[in-house]
Amino acid sequence: MILAALLSDPSALPSMLGYGYALPGSLAAAGGLAVYAAAVVQTLSSKKFHEEFNRDEKLRGIRGLNRQADRLSYEVRRNTNSTYLHKMKKVMEDKNDIYNSYSTGEHSYLKEKIVEQTLNLVIAYLKLLNNFCIRSRELSGTDVTAVASRINANNRKLSFAKDARMAEDVRKIIEMDEKLIGRLKDEKKELERTGAKLDYMESTVNLFKHQIISSIENEEMLEQLETAVNEAEALDTVLEERRKNKLRR
Repeated sequence: MILAALLSDPSALPSMLGYGYALPGSLAAAGGLAVYAAAVVQTLSSKKFHEEFNRDEKLRGIRGLNRQADRLSYEVRRNTNSTYLHKMKKVMEDKNDIYNSYSTGEHSYLKEKIVEQTLNLVIAYLKLLNNFCIRSRELSGTDVTAVASRINANNRKLSFAKDARMAEDVRKIIEMDEKLIGRLKDEKKELERTGAKLDYMESTVNLFKHQIISSIENEEMLEQLETAVNEAEALDTVLEERRKNKLRR
């Protein structure tokens, strides 16, 4: 629009700037601005410019995912034990190799998507590992033996109870304790499955590291990554909700 205005009326810019008439210097400035505007228009319409701009934006986004993973790893260190800390460090080493390979290697759309999703998988892994370690520690501190002993004591009390109302109260206490033990057993089984899922994610990141470094990329890798990320996020949501419910109680 500026270029069109200057071509139709060279005195338009001086007038806009407050000059009552067009001075030779102002005409030269107007001409310079017109050339600059034409160069900008040409650059913005250049296919190469758009490709470089999109690549820079994608690199910025991937760099942000890499930093997010690094920040999460420091949080996980505070909650994990030595066994899972060693596993997490191996995943972070693989993540760094993947990121460095992308930053210094040749670019392609498929490689960018796979690296992006691999970093998303690492982030999902770290979030899941964090909640897994916290919940495992909480469950390990729950004394199921005391609850089982209370059930046995109340069963003995129930066998000698003569008052119907008191017997009903004792039955309710027994039912509550049995449900508590059942929930704890179920949750421990779920945590075992989550532990297996974490092992799978660790292996996936390591496998994809070798494939990315070797430039072996395909669409199936993307589908596998997206599935793994979605499953990890779903498990993490369950663990996070249980932690919140525990805090509310």
